[in-house]
Amino acid sequence: MDISVHYDTFQLAEVFTISRGSRTEAEVITVTLRDGDHAGHGECVPYARYGESPGSVKAQIKGLPAAFTRAELPSLLPAGAARNAVDCALWDLEAKRSGQRVWQLAGLPEPGPEITAFTLSLDTPAVMKASAARHKHRPLLKIKLGTPDDMPRLEAVRAGAPKSRIIVDANEGWSAEVYADLAPHLVRLGVDLVEQPLPAGSDDALLGMDRPVPVCADESCHDRASLPGLKGKYDVVNIKLDKTGGLTEALALRDAAQAEGYRVMVGCMVGSSLAMAPATLVAQGALITDLDGPLLLGEDRMYPLAYDERGVHPPDPALWG
Repeated sequence: MDISVHYDTFQLAEVFTISRGSRTEAEVITVTLRDGDHAGHGECVPYARYGESPGSVKAQIKGLPAAFTRAELPSLLPAGAARNAVDCALWDLEAKRSGQRVWQLAGLPEPGPEITAFTLSLDTPAVMKASAARHKHRPLLKIKLGTPDDMPRLEAVRAGAPKSRIIVDANEGWSAEVYADLAPHLVRLGVDLVEQPLPAGSDDALLGMDRPVPVCADESCHDRASLPGLKGKYDVVNIKLDKTGGLTEALALRDAAQAEGYRVMVGCMVGSSLAMAPATLVAQGALITDLDGPLLLGEDRMYPLAYDERGVHPPDPALWG
């Protein structure tokens, strides 16, 4: 099996800002596994929050042996971006070899479209209100927050998109005090869910706190090993393939989390349709699907995912799977 790794950059449609900073492009790593006439592809987004860089992820992938199986991969790479790209490329390669779709190989029902959130990046209340108004036709909006002064932003977005469902993502930017102050207003403004209100290392403060709106673990939940530490703090887990280390662990985490009573959100980093494609399988029936990465790009891959009023559709086999 021949492994090739290269960097790809996709320009964003507009500046994307969260509580940790801004970006104008998506930098991804693309992995291609070749076996004779067949090739499988996978994409990952190295994330500095988790100690990853394009160079470190590429080095991890380049350090793999010449031959290995998908079952052996977790012993070769830790959960994270590098393993994600390789795991998804292996699934794609298996599909190409067998002439079957990945959902068939995984024993899953045939997937369909899922309504996805559309993300509004962090900005001034006036800018966020205008952005919400431009996207008020979308059924589900996700607001990036995470400052002590978020109340005007919440009010502005609700005024701009009075009929859309809203979820908010604090990206670890609030304190326990800020979250407690905002929680009643989240209810008043009809917010459906709040992601990661507190830093992952400080989320014990959620124990015993009222959660009038479901609270979702993002940075606090990576793979199945994270689940014991979430008890009593969270109602929902956000499954991202760049955290789990690929589709294999994402599906296992989904099943394990649901068995323990958690609802599931399926999210993404800012990447292309190739990164979203495997996640559409995990998102089937999820409480929240947040696979809007390609909608934030000014350019995408060939054979991109289709988005319409029914949501994000599963991939064309020419793209993946």
